[in-house]
Amino acid sequence: MAKEYVIEPAAAKVENVADLRELVGQTQAAILTDYRGLSVAELTELRRKLRDADAEFRVVKNTLFRRAADGLMPVDQMDAHLAGPTAIGFAKGDPVGAAKVLVDFVRDHKAMSVKAGVLGGRVFNPDQVEALSRTPPREVLIAQMLGSLNGPISGLVGTLSGIISNFVFTLQAIADKQGGGDAAEAAAEAAA
Repeated sequence: MAKEYVIEPAAAKVENVADLRELVGQTQAAILTDYRGLSVAELTELRRKLRDADAEFRVVKNTLFRRAADGLMPVDQMDAHLAGPTAIGFAKGDPVGAAKVLVDFVRDHKAMSVKAGVLGGRVFNPDQVEALSRTPPREVLIAQMLGSLNGPISGLVGTLSGIISNFVFTLQAIADKQGGGDAAEAAAEAAA
């Protein structure tokens, strides 16, 4: 009888997949990049900028990332982008901020390129990731929305105030015309 051999994955790979899976679970968006040609200093600079935007940048092995993201991201739609060296920007907070940092960095460092992005279970091409980076930050969008909601209310208050002012001026004009205007002004000054 032949012995059956079972190949166990290396403990480091199992730990790496578990760590990646936890990171993918905390992520709002992921931006896949080709980082070839960047120096260690440039990668460190990019990591620092992304950390400031509540994001993380990791060089990943494509097969390990596929296993880690399975069930959490549309890995089957990402297969075309998971070829060659891959580094991923994981946006834990606002995806727009992370996209802006990465797109700006790519613009300044031609050796690097954006492969794709994943947001809300959808895969985006590089042009769509660039469009996402031009979107105003979340706080600005909220302020704009509140401003547009506040606009009609301010207009209504202004209109009502104008109507009341016109009514008071009309009453004053009628009182002046009937001769009681001087007595009304004297009574108003006496009351003050």
